[in-house]
Amino acid sequence: MVTVTPSDKSLGARVTDIDLARPLDERTFAILLGALAHYGIVCFPSQKIDARQLRDFSANFGTLEVNVANSYQEPGLPEVMILSNIKQNGKPIGLSDAGQDWHTDMSYSKDIAFANVLHAIKVPHRNGAPLGNTEFADMYSAYDALPDDVRQRLEGATATHDFNKFWEEMRRRPGSSRAPLTPEQRRQKPPVSHPVFLKHPVSGRRVLYANPGYAISIDGWPERESEEMLNFLFEHQTSDRFRYIHRWTEGDVLMWDDLATLHNAKPDYREDEHRLIKRCQVMADRLFDPNFAQKAQAF
Repeated sequence: MVTVTPSDKSLGARVTDIDLARPLDERTFAILLGALAHYGIVCFPSQKIDARQLRDFSANFGTLEVNVANSYQEPGLPEVMILSNIKQNGKPIGLSDAGQDWHTDMSYSKDIAFANVLHAIKVPHRNGAPLGNTEFADMYSAYDALPDDVRQRLEGATATHDFNKFWEEMRRRPGSSRAPLTPEQRRQKPPVSHPVFLKHPVSGRRVLYANPGYAISIDGWPERESEEMLNFLFEHQTSDRFRYIHRWTEGDVLMWDDLATLHNAKPDYREDEHRLIKRCQVMADRLFDPNFAQKAQAF
């Protein structure tokens, strides 16, 4: 029987007595879906799975994205991305996921993401402590803690999210050689609007869905008011009281809910401190289907 042990924070739980290499039965799936929606982040420690098994497990929760960075995909498995700082023959074998700062994956897309699933294969350490840890912020609690007047002003509001915001931020980093997005790339990733507040289909709770990585304006607001409100929201949602940090161990499979959380990978390891993680991105195409959401076991 699967065991779910909550952390001592508002986010996070460990799930044990489960082998992710084996297919999920309906009851186990219901427990995992409910735990993910309730705790925002679930860790399956000491998993021994290959990339295909990671893909098959992740696909239980929705359609998997095939990332455009095809040179960093698992051979023969385009749904599995390689995140790494390791080089072979002078060439990187994976894409770095560190240094982007706080964000929610794929909020810049019309079709948003539901969950990330990462399997840690190599974790760098220094002085006995793991490096490259991932920090999270709780968007359930961030919504609940908003002042009443802010919540009222933003009720029904939408915000524009733009991939180019992230891209330009990365271009400004020291040593970056990134070129600006081309007009064709901009057409492929146009700005999109999403509600500032979303109701999570599984938990039924509301989340603050506007993040520093991609949100650029509140639709229909004067520029100055929009900028002031977004700056307030960004500072509010990343405050220490909402944070949770995952310290990686080799064998961890970590899954997090992109509606319920923001995340920030810590870039605190050197090139010679090797990190290797394989990742699947689960889209939210099934999440908003009431029949899917009703499968979850309540916590």
